[in-house]
Amino acid sequence: MCKTFQKLPSSSVNRQLKKNGLPLLSEINRPEKKKGNKKPIVSTEIGSVSKFTGERVAVKLVAKAGFDAWDFSMFSNMVLYDGRKKKVLPNSHPLAGNNYLAFARELKRIGEDNGIFCNQSHAPFPSVVPEIRSYLKRAIECTAEAGGKTCVIHPCNDWGTEQNAEMFWELLPFAKSCGVKIATENMWNWDSKNGHAAPASCSDPKSFLDLLNAVNDDYFVACLDIGHAEMKGLGTSAAEMIYALNNKLGALHIHDNDKLHDSHQIPYSMSIDYPPIIKALKDIGYSGEFTLESDAYIKKRSLVKNLVEMQGVARRMANEFALLSR
Repeated sequence: MCKTFQKLPSSSVNRQLKKNGLPLLSEINRPEKKKGNKKPIVSTEIGSVSKFTGERVAVKLVAKAGFDAWDFSMFSNMVLYDGRKKKVLPNSHPLAGNNYLAFARELKRIGEDNGIFCNQSHAPFPSVVPEIRSYLKRAIECTAEAGGKTCVIHPCNDWGTEQNAEMFWELLPFAKSCGVKIATENMWNWDSKNGHAAPASCSDPKSFLDLLNAVNDDYFVACLDIGHAEMKGLGTSAAEMIYALNNKLGALHIHDNDKLHDSHQIPYSMSIDYPPIIKALKDIGYSGEFTLESDAYIKKRSLVKNLVEMQGVARRMANEFALLSR
């Protein structure tokens, strides 16, 4: 039996915030959630905040900013990977240790104590690295313990449909036993010669549907990364992908870019035209959450302000979605 963690007191959170020069919890005004027509749940990843505060404080801050849910980031803490040296580095994070499930349960409790829940997670990557693939089941377990229903797992960029399908077939029985769906994501490579993105696994409607249909399981769905879909060189758009994926679309990564780079900025700040995307989601009857992955927008000295602004943008999208008719 894993050790049960005690509820994290506000004094501990405030010490961590003060250490980082951030506002105390009492100084953060949580926006009021307006009642009315049912709107999509709004969520955001916690990885960009936790690198400054740790996951425990990050969940509290996401709640204070007014989000409904949090996305459990596990790609820069569960495994530390040096892409240049192509090696996994030593790691003392709780998610890398023996008590990883207890840590996930603690985060769930912190979220519940602050009125939010874990809606989804993001597993370590790149999946092509065998040492990282060995942690994918751990990520699924942690998702379940945190209360999440979907774990986003990248396909291997340069693998074909069959090879990626085999990886997911191997994971699916375990995911089902945990009650967690696997969502795979549209990827991109980089064409250095021409200076723009190049095709990768699931980067266009056909390759994405090929993998979804090959795996052919209700526990295997699509996570559409809207920024990736809008990058030059991939020959598609987020709206086109949404219409193609239709009822196979189970999760979103929402952010903005200049349609060239993977900028991960706050929506409505760069070049992506969001109204057609929101309309496409409405047209297909999308019933999932609106989850931001605008991690580049978070800065240490303004992270509370940044989170509140992101919540406002996510809420704006949810409101626009709710006002549309099918």
